[in-house]
Amino acid sequence: MRYSDDIIEEVRSKNDIVDVVSQYVRLTKKGNSYFGLCPFHNEKTPSFSVTPGKQMYYCFGCGAGGNVFNFIMEYENYTFGEALKYLADRAGVELPKIEYSREVRQKAQEKAELLEINKQAAQYFYYQLRTEKGQTGLDYLKNRGLSEETMRKFGLGYSDRAGGGLYRYLKAKGYPDDRLRESGLFNVDERHGMYDKFWNRVIFPIMDVNNRVIGFGGRVMGDAKPKYLNSPETKIFDKSRNLYGLNIARTTRKKYLILCEGYMDVISMHQAGFTNAVASLGTALTSGHASLLKRYTQEVLLLYDSDEAGIRAALRGIPILREAGVNSRVVSLKPYKDPDEFIRNMGPEAFEQRLEEARDSFLFRVEVAENEFSMNDPQGQNQFFERCAQMLLELKDELERNLYIDAVVKIYRGRYGISSEDLRKRVNTLALKGTPAEHRTQPKSGSPEKKKKESASDTSQKLMLTWLVTYPKIFDKVAQYLTPEDFVVPLYREVAQMLFQQREEGEINPARLLNSFPDSEEQREVASLFNATIHLETQQEQDQAFADTLLRIKQESLAEKNRNWDPSDLQGLQKLVKAKKELEDLGRKRRELHISFE
Repeated sequence: MRYSDDIIEEVRSKNDIVDVVSQYVRLTKKGNSYFGLCPFHNEKTPSFSVTPGKQMYYCFGCGAGGNVFNFIMEYENYTFGEALKYLADRAGVELPKIEYSREVRQKAQEKAELLEINKQAAQYFYYQLRTEKGQTGLDYLKNRGLSEETMRKFGLGYSDRAGGGLYRYLKAKGYPDDRLRESGLFNVDERHGMYDKFWNRVIFPIMDVNNRVIGFGGRVMGDAKPKYLNSPETKIFDKSRNLYGLNIARTTRKKYLILCEGYMDVISMHQAGFTNAVASLGTALTSGHASLLKRYTQEVLLLYDSDEAGIRAALRGIPILREAGVNSRVVSLKPYKDPDEFIRNMGPEAFEQRLEEARDSFLFRVEVAENEFSMNDPQGQNQFFERCAQMLLELKDELERNLYIDAVVKIYRGRYGISSEDLRKRVNTLALKGTPAEHRTQPKSGSPEKKKKESASDTSQKLMLTWLVTYPKIFDKVAQYLTPEDFVVPLYREVAQMLFQQREEGEINPARLLNSFPDSEEQREVASLFNATIHLETQQEQDQAFADTLLRIKQESLAEKNRNWDPSDLQGLQKLVKAKKELEDLGRKRRELHISFE
């Protein structure tokens, strides 16, 4: 549901960010801002600032930042729509009803009917578990150690052996066959007509993050195949973009989520108090899963079965999470196979200890790779360190790569005499050759890359944007020399264009500007543009910093135009010559570039 910009701005402006954040964070006023401990990462010294003048927050420690919508979304794990409704209710703003086209209304109606069918089915299965016919399923769940409270919390149910009860139940409620077929709850053939897909199974309702039932999983009672059966994909159920248990785990205050294999793993862990556990829905981890996890956490603990298949699953998941910008560690459950078995034998405290001892995911990959080679002979050792170098080359950040080189050497120096210099040379040799690893780890379009070191040009552009929103009175002076086109970073140029437009309209409003960036990563970066810092005490320091910043932006702008100039464009050449002369004149007049940040 998309509301007008005016409505969104009305809700934002009626929720003072200091008042809202103060409900969650203890703030202390310092100068023109308020400071407190960041709620989005662990810290002992306050680096989390809230600025009433900008109506924005920013953490100088972890980089979290934005307006009041962003804060509620990040703290409460809300979507934008959920945050808008929450803040509208808080401020007493009535959100208008939006008129949709006939096609859109029809699609929405179809989805609503499918959701209602699934809800009715979940209630039916839940009831069946508690009847005489469901005794087999109830005994199974109790034997697995599940309490009545846990079964109720996850809405567990049962489908009886007859296999036609759900169809008759829903038909009696008036649902047509076409819609029931679309629900994925039934099979159809010429001999039997339409009949229940799930029968003689314990049922696990699958819910989305808004607690709506979107599908089901079923565990067969007995030895029939398949052991586990899931709903097929429908208009409301996409296996690659939903995680079992996330509707509960998303509200956890733990700093990480635990990713395990199956329904019972999640349920047994939640019952033991580990309410941050989730599982993929019968599929391998996908980029869609990783993006979903990124919305709720910065770190994932991989907790797969300790057999060969579980190890392979962990190895597949690590690079997918890394590409999405999610850190990962790997939990060892040995000598037990899965978390349910571990907790039943060792208890929650021992399990908590294993979580704390989770293995760094890169070093886990190294450890697994070691088992693939014959480490008793030089050839095997050489092949192993070649593999290590390939994996190290996947790390694009030089500091991170050097830290892992030292970590690998620390583990293997005593046994094989490997040194940091030896391994670094091997990595550099592979880099010069252009190994397949380099191509394999190139980020896909739209995937976040590791942040590169900020250039002096980027810093200058960010400083200027910060000054423009913090000291709007300098805008007239700046506009004599700069236009939005002088900001060469595309995102910075877009923000500058918005600020110049706001200036024409008579109000500089960075918090409103943020509403135009729905992507969370962009929101963070835009928030950082308005919080660049430089320590200036005297008027002379202010003037020098302003002149240096202005000249650097103009120099980079000219260099960018020169790089993009078409040699056949004579008119463009004349403009370049003119721009170069103006820059030289500006450099000679730098002492006249006075500014006041009062």
